[in-house]
Amino acid sequence: MSRPPAPENALSRLSRLLTMVPWLVNRQGIELESAAAGLGITVEQLESDLELLFVCGYGQFPDELIDADWEGGRVFLRNADTIARPLRLGMDEAVALIVGLRALLAVPGLGERDAVERALAKLEAAAGSVGEAASRVDVRLSDDVDEDLLARARGAAERHERVRLHYLVPGRDESTERDVDPLRVVTMDGRWYLEGWCHRAEAMRMFRLDRIEAMDVTGERGDLPPDARPRDLGDGIFQPAEDDLLVTMRLARSARWIPDYYPVEATRDLGEGRCEVDLRTADTEWLVRLALRLGGEVSVVGPPELAVAVREAAGAALAAYPPR
Repeated sequence: MSRPPAPENALSRLSRLLTMVPWLVNRQGIELESAAAGLGITVEQLESDLELLFVCGYGQFPDELIDADWEGGRVFLRNADTIARPLRLGMDEAVALIVGLRALLAVPGLGERDAVERALAKLEAAAGSVGEAASRVDVRLSDDVDEDLLARARGAAERHERVRLHYLVPGRDESTERDVDPLRVVTMDGRWYLEGWCHRAEAMRMFRLDRIEAMDVTGERGDLPPDARPRDLGDGIFQPAEDDLLVTMRLARSARWIPDYYPVEATRDLGEGRCEVDLRTADTEWLVRLALRLGGEVSVVGPPELAVAVREAAGAALAAYPPR
């Protein structure tokens, strides 16, 4: 069973278009099918990209936009010389790239380390004193993940082997056992995640590697269901599903930071700096803890059973204190 391809995000498409323009400019008149094969995409995708190039250029006037023609089965690009020229890095871009490569070298179990080191050395030499300053930046991932666990998770994903996890769920303070068919291992916001099909949840899930207490590679084949899709990480790790519980909360002025920190579906202004927000979540335990931590700054309006759970948790917390 073949694995579904990851959905393409805007950044991936932009990267391809920037590569495509000089490639096609130097192959004027190439057949459409040959161009698609050379670029590693389908003919339909190539035609879609060429249609997008019509509105691309270094300005907004007709003579500043790329002219793409492929109606005769051969591809011609005109007015694309400026974009086709080799890119030159500014100092800010060079520093960002140096720091990024140094961060890549800090990744445990990195393959092709020699190639990264050679590219970094050339870039630092070309950047001169700026490169020397950037090379002194201390770069490290914030997640102190076990390198052996990371390597085994990567290997299981590459071999499509099922794994059995003992996974800590902080919201319930319990360890759960899950069989997972791994798809990939990714890093996001300084943390490592294993993404795969969780047989317990019967859905795709992201597992933080620092919360995996134990992982066994079962040796069984771990193919994903045909309708399983990897998560598009363009909007971050936390992405509530449409069938998650819809929660409404009222926030005091001092809690107006919540919509900036958590994805909300709607925000309604209540005046005097207060607001009401709607958000979705599959786990309400963290919302209960948030409401308790912020006290009167947050009140849960609905659903009613969650509001009751917050009141009961607050009452239990108060009862734990000795009477005065």
